[in-house]
Amino acid sequence: MTLTMHQATILPCGRALTSLAAILEKAQAHAAARKIDPAVLLNTRLIPDMLPLSMQIYIANDIAGGGAARLAGVEVPSFDGKDKTLLEWIANTRKTVAYLESLSPQRFEGSEDRTITWQTRTSSKSMQGLPYLMTHVLPNVFFHLTTAYDILRQAGLEIGKKDYLGT
Repeated sequence: MTLTMHQATILPCGRALTSLAAILEKAQAHAAARKIDPAVLLNTRLIPDMLPLSMQIYIANDIAGGGAARLAGVEVPSFDGKDKTLLEWIANTRKTVAYLESLSPQRFEGSEDRTITWQTRTSSKSMQGLPYLMTHVLPNVFFHLTTAYDILRQAGLEIGKKDYLGT
């Protein structure tokens, strides 16, 4: 059996964001039970020079959805990074999962060899589809998922490896 680019993109990104949404739901319940303003959690950072939880959520969604769109050869959806409540971030993350699942396998055919170009904050970058997925999209999605997990764990949320893995 051959692993397709669709499978290599949608399965891990969808699962990562599904886990993120479930962790955020636990964070919402944690905040309510302890009478913590959820905005405090969204603004929490591991250390001062790292981005807050809200940006970790935004970037995980943006990289997963934008990366999949580029590989599928479709217009990259706009991911709103403006201030949101925790409930809005949960809904946004679930919406990104639904978007990923809407991309047909046929759209990914040949994407491993297609040149993918994207804009960073400082420059335009290009690389072939397979290295783009393996060295840019997946590592970034998991970095930001891990950082979101770590921020919430450090803030006292009772989550563990099974929550991260979504099992």
